[in-house]
Amino acid sequence: NPGLSQELPPPAPPARGAFPAPNPPRGPRSQEGSPPEPVTRRPRPFIFPPRFPAGSPGPGQRLGCAALRNVSGAQYVGSGYTKAVYRVRLPGGAAVALKAVDFSGHDLGSCVREFGVRRGCYRLAAHKLLKEMVLLERLRHPNVLQLYGYCYQDSEDIPDTLTTITELGAPVEMIQLLQTSWEDRFRICLSLGRLLHHLAHSPLGSVTLLDFRPRQFVLVDGELKVTDLDDARVEETPCAASADCILEFPARNFTLPCSAQGWCEGMNEKRNLYNAYRFFFTYLLPHSAPPSLRPLLDSIVNATGELTWGVDETLAQLEKVLHLYRSGQYLQNFTASSSAEYQRIPDSAIPQEDYRCWPSYHHGSCLLSVFNLAEAVDVCESHAQCRAFVVTNQTTWTGRQLVFFKTGWSQVVPDPNKTTYVKASG
Repeated sequence: NPGLSQELPPPAPPARGAFPAPNPPRGPRSQEGSPPEPVTRRPRPFIFPPRFPAGSPGPGQRLGCAALRNVSGAQYVGSGYTKAVYRVRLPGGAAVALKAVDFSGHDLGSCVREFGVRRGCYRLAAHKLLKEMVLLERLRHPNVLQLYGYCYQDSEDIPDTLTTITELGAPVEMIQLLQTSWEDRFRICLSLGRLLHHLAHSPLGSVTLLDFRPRQFVLVDGELKVTDLDDARVEETPCAASADCILEFPARNFTLPCSAQGWCEGMNEKRNLYNAYRFFFTYLLPHSAPPSLRPLLDSIVNATGELTWGVDETLAQLEKVLHLYRSGQYLQNFTASSSAEYQRIPDSAIPQEDYRCWPSYHHGSCLLSVFNLAEAVDVCESHAQCRAFVVTNQTTWTGRQLVFFKTGWSQVVPDPNKTTYVKASG
């Protein structure tokens, strides 16, 4: 990857200037890992090398090899061509992800078969891991997986093998996401819009993700975060004319202008944006959204699909959707469709009499989020089987309250954290 490879040090020994930790011991150096890559091999135990360098980072420094001495619950998560990912629990109880070069992986194996130089092939494979570590550090952002630390240690016959330590995320499963609430799906799209805006204006310049697929991302507490950065590029494409600036995708191509400085204008940004459209926005944004927000959501999908907007405008429109939804302004043109009245029963709940609705936060019942009591009434009136609803004290990431909708109220029990509303007879 031009532009970045020149500033990366070789995998070993550690480069002092790459991270802020002063004079790190020979063991500590670490990076990312989370379940971004699918499981492609049989699960296997993670065997730590027998020797760890003495010493550990001081207060306020990163996790190093000392943090890996007494880990527990090691689980193999998956691997790709180069790297393997493991889940472990640190002595303090925190679960983290570790990523290391896969000694039985495709890249290392094919290199050894062709050249027969195991240590040299490891260094070549580890360059991807080191590049990813540097990018995680320099591209710090809420939607970039957090780097906790790193460790250089001897493994088998290779000195200074690199293991990186990051926060743990859950793999992005699109089939599951399609069954979640629109609010949670919108959060993922908003996370992606914020990430792409950061990549377009990063300290390194405009960064593009050449390998942009759902498996390159993870979910951490509902937020989408990029985890695989070894295929990122930080330079725009050089050109002599616009004919050199063709952005190719399986379904269609785009021709971008060639600048006077000889670079394809906005190619990195537009590549990220179209990939966001084809892998995420088109599936997650419009479906089951509040009707009043559909025109704005459709315009976001259409504009990113045609690349008529850049990331700045795309993020601005996503933030506008968030404001309309969080503030309840999307309800201004809608009034209660029925004059039905509901009796309020404080400090109570209905334990049974559930029915299923889609999309629900709970598989076996109808649990939805509402902005206020009027919206809860509207939802109940729109469901033929709804005769009551229970307002909880739980809220979603936007601050909306979660409400259970019920078929009746034959059994009402005390519950100080809930309020029941039942449809008045007649």
